[in-house]
Amino acid sequence: MSLDWAGLLGLAGPLAIFVLLIVLGLLSRRMGSVTLTPPYYLWFYVAALLMGISLVARTINVGRGRAAAIVLHEDPIMIILYVFLPAVALTIAAVVTWRYWSWLLAERG
Repeated sequence: MSLDWAGLLGLAGPLAIFVLLIVLGLLSRRMGSVTLTPPYYLWFYVAALLMGISLVARTINVGRGRAAAIVLHEDPIMIILYVFLPAVALTIAAVVTWRYWSWLLAERG
């Protein structure tokens, strides 16, 4: 049995997004404590949790082969785990990022 390099490399993107959401949550928490903003940064952690669930499902299915991948893409649960959860996570992150960091775009100098 050979190592599924394509499957492992396919985990790099979701893993990077997961780490990015955690970092944004930490940065937003620090900035929110200085600016006395409500704790909207917690939504970054919710988004990271959703992305993490998707990442775990993808990791479990690495190396199952092309035939198993076709079956996975027909399963509604896997479609939710592979497509819906990351889409919801990124939507939450985009809204919270806009809420917290939009002042950067409003600055004029």
